[in-house]
Amino acid sequence: MSWKFWQKNKDAEPKKKKTKTREWVDAILFAVIAATIIRVFFIEAYTIPTASMERSLLIGDFLFVSKVNYGARIPMTPVAFPFAHHTMPLTGTKAYWDGVQWKYRRLPGTSDIKRNDVVVFNYPQGDTVALEQQDADYYQMVRNSSWKSVNTQYTIISRPVDKRENYIKRCIGIAGDVISMKGGLVSVNGKQEKLKNTGQMTYEVVFKTTDINFSLFEDMGFNIQEDISQRGSLFFFNATEDMMVDVKKLDFVQSVKLDVKAEGERESDVFPFDPNRNWNVDNFGPFVVPKKGWTVALDSATMPLYERSIRIYEGNTVVKSGNGWLINGKPATSYTFKMDYYWMMGDNRHRSLDSRYWGFVPEDHIVGKALFIWMSYNTNGSFFNKIRWNRLLRGIK
Repeated sequence: MSWKFWQKNKDAEPKKKKTKTREWVDAILFAVIAATIIRVFFIEAYTIPTASMERSLLIGDFLFVSKVNYGARIPMTPVAFPFAHHTMPLTGTKAYWDGVQWKYRRLPGTSDIKRNDVVVFNYPQGDTVALEQQDADYYQMVRNSSWKSVNTQYTIISRPVDKRENYIKRCIGIAGDVISMKGGLVSVNGKQEKLKNTGQMTYEVVFKTTDINFSLFEDMGFNIQEDISQRGSLFFFNATEDMMVDVKKLDFVQSVKLDVKAEGERESDVFPFDPNRNWNVDNFGPFVVPKKGWTVALDSATMPLYERSIRIYEGNTVVKSGNGWLINGKPATSYTFKMDYYWMMGDNRHRSLDSRYWGFVPEDHIVGKALFIWMSYNTNGSFFNKIRWNRLLRGIK
């Protein structure tokens, strides 16, 4: 009897049909959730905005970056607007709420980061940003001016790790490697690593005559406005080694030589900004890339290299005390690292803001591995040649 009564009431109250508006809302919500899951845990699209990786990657290349290879990073700032990184596109306001912060965790990946992998990561020195000059490095601004001047002139904000600017570079050194560079040539663990055939350096070129047909260089693959400059009677070409071999064969070329900084010529903006080290973009090291579990002695030689990693990336208080150091309020003569680190450099060596300027990349900053180019758009190309058809679906090596 009771069952029939229930059945009668059920038949008497048919399920309401969803309105068109509700159907659209549900569909959009499902699409946003699905796309967010794919973007966070599997694969994400990126674009190349600068020339730091040319000619491996070109401005206007659109990439797919795998989160699976190195293991997807669990969002560290979980409350955020979908598909916006750190800034809302129209309002310019923050696209996240940093009131909730999760510890760094990563799902298991299919491989570790290997030397020469092309890696996307969060910019390590992007923890502090001048809102009116977001393309500039805050710490470099302070070194070139003063803390008071920069903080008075600009609105300064801090960003969580996963909301810092995305960079893409080639991994030159993995955790535990010994890195050095001499005459523009990198050495890893004592072995010289010649720049790959798509990498670029600056070359000094002397011509036998002033009557030069520069359109010839365009046919050889040079962008005249961007790749060739002149200082006095000398010309400077930014190119691959193979391209310069062809230039040297031209009968009106007198000489071609690599243009690098002299050893011992100190550049103040080169990591680790130590006045006792005469390092520059072409000559530095050797030093060890920190590795999880590696213990380093703390002294005047090592602290300029590792102090930021210990203090900022690994979250310790570091204070100079007499001739020694206090870490978290306790005297320390050594420190054991909690994370792996990496040394990243651009293939376009003299036009790249990379580890030579800001040091090591911690493992919690790693976003993913660049897999392949799905679209390449040349803004300077003619109507029919704006798409670089030969680069579509090209794997990244």
